[in-house]
Amino acid sequence: MSIFGKCAVIVAHPDDETLWMGGIMLMHPDCQWTVVTICRKSDPDRSARFFKALKEFNAGGAMGDLDDGAEQVPLSGRKVQDAILGLLQSDRFDSIFTHSLWGEYTRHLRHEETGKAVLALRRSGTLHCRKLCTFAYEDGGGKYLPRPIKNTGCLIKLTEHIWQRKYEIITNIYGFAPDTFEARTTPKQEAFWQFEGTKNVPGESHKFQEN
Repeated sequence: MSIFGKCAVIVAHPDDETLWMGGIMLMHPDCQWTVVTICRKSDPDRSARFFKALKEFNAGGAMGDLDDGAEQVPLSGRKVQDAILGLLQSDRFDSIFTHSLWGEYTRHLRHEETGKAVLALRRSGTLHCRKLCTFAYEDGGGKYLPRPIKNTGCLIKLTEHIWQRKYEIITNIYGFAPDTFEARTTPKQEAFWQFEGTKNVPGESHKFQEN
């Protein structure tokens, strides 16, 4: 994967940036990373951990405070789009990374809503990027922990050193114990769908075939 210049990572929750693409950020410290999360700003523990994690990635960032209750009450697309635009300090990036339209596991609505909002902003020309990359993971409908989708065309195997740094951010900085979902999931390979220009994103008209 060719990564350079000014890059935005737009996620639902603090820790999503580390789980799904922390290895890529650690591998490219010279990029200008901006990470924004639409939830948990008012959670003092989680927000402090988020900004500590950003230091490990040599990244700047911001947090929003959209509802993240267990009920997963749906949010309007416009509300999520406005939150994203309010967090970003620019509307132009070389690359943007975000959730896929179906999320990474079964099921968190905020992941799906974030991916849809970024796609809508890109379609409308409100948010510009040369390359859009969406996380590519699946869990077999909840049958197993999230794993990379192998037929994306962009599957990156992390070195042991990079993966260990990523795992330490999840466990030492975010504080997840080894037996938690997050620690057990932490992928050793990172997968993405990549789209240049105005190419359609998988999921607009069809769902991926599970491997």
